[in-house]
Amino acid sequence: MSKPSLAVFDLDYTLWPFWVDTHVDPPFKKSRTGEILDSIGRTIHLYPEVRDVLQSLHQDGILIAAASRTGEVEGAEQLLRLFSLDHYFCQREIYPGSKVTHFRRIREGTGLSYDQMIFFDDEHRNIVEVGKLGVLCVPVSKGMSLKLLQKGLVEFARRSGAGGGALEQ
Repeated sequence: MSKPSLAVFDLDYTLWPFWVDTHVDPPFKKSRTGEILDSIGRTIHLYPEVRDVLQSLHQDGILIAAASRTGEVEGAEQLLRLFSLDHYFCQREIYPGSKVTHFRRIREGTGLSYDQMIFFDDEHRNIVEVGKLGVLCVPVSKGMSLKLLQKGLVEFARRSGAGGGALEQ
């Protein structure tokens, strides 16, 4: 089965159920019990299967990158560290602006072509923009899950380099 060389993830409403720049209050910290808290003491969570998704890709030898247009760059980076996810990502493009710019930099940084990538994001505009580059884009509606990962990987194998675009939900 043909598989992507790189899986790219948006962060907000893809790996965690909030916008880091508006719904939570950085800076973040880890409590003595291991919970991640924002500056006013609210507990912050990932979607339940995110760790399993990243571990599965890592075990399969698929590189992982992040592409987020948040303006809260420091907070997003801090959450990746506090959740102990930062080691999974070979590249992190986290800053405001078009995802096309994020993907150009990911391509330059990894040396991989767009047709070797799969992208998971909750925002339709990003799916459309990045799909035009030739990346297989998978819409995320209820957070990242193993089932959605499998669906994306099956579609990637089916297309096996035939050209990207967006996967229908």
